Amino acid sequence: MSIEVSADDALVDVVSAGFDAGVRFGERLEADMVSLPIGPALRSVVVGAPALFQRYPMPKNPQDLHAVPCIRHRFPSGSLYRWEFERDGQQLEIEVAGPLTLGDVGLMVAPALQGTGLAYVFEDMVKGHIADGKLVQVLDDWCPYDPGLHLYYPSRRQVPAVLKAFIEFTRAARQTG
Repeated sequence: MSIEVSADDALVDVVSAGFDAGVRFGERLEADMVSLPIGPALRSVVVGAPALFQRYPMPKNPQDLHAVPCIRHRFPSGSLYRWEFERDGQQLEIEVAGPLTLGDVGLMVAPALQGTGLAYVFEDMVKGHIADGKLVQVLDDWCPYDPGLHLYYPSRRQVPAVLKAFIEFTRAARQTG
């Protein structure tokens, strides 16, 4: 068995791209795809440096983000990510503004630590910085857990033998790990 990995933030159509399967966040899957969770639920959080909150008000609700500089994320398609929030069944998407736009979420932590603006990043990326006081988490009650990463593949009758073996390996690894 050989595996080819192509990493891309774009929402790739695995069938037209010639791939047997892909990995994507669970909520972004097409209806005609079979989906298998391969990781835990993930949570995005809003964080900023303590110094930022000496210059700007600490947001109490997502609409307050318009009064604070934010670090934005641009997808490969060119569109800007709208920060997603949910509380008590109310879902919001907020288009934020700020002095810095990045094409990689992983690059957002350093400017947030420097006080450039608020960042909306995966909680696991900033847990240590929150624990040691270098970053402050805000809007905690608006940031629920989302489905984690899923292996997805077309719902066709004949799954290639190699993909079938990989699916079984993934299921077994998830059960033991």
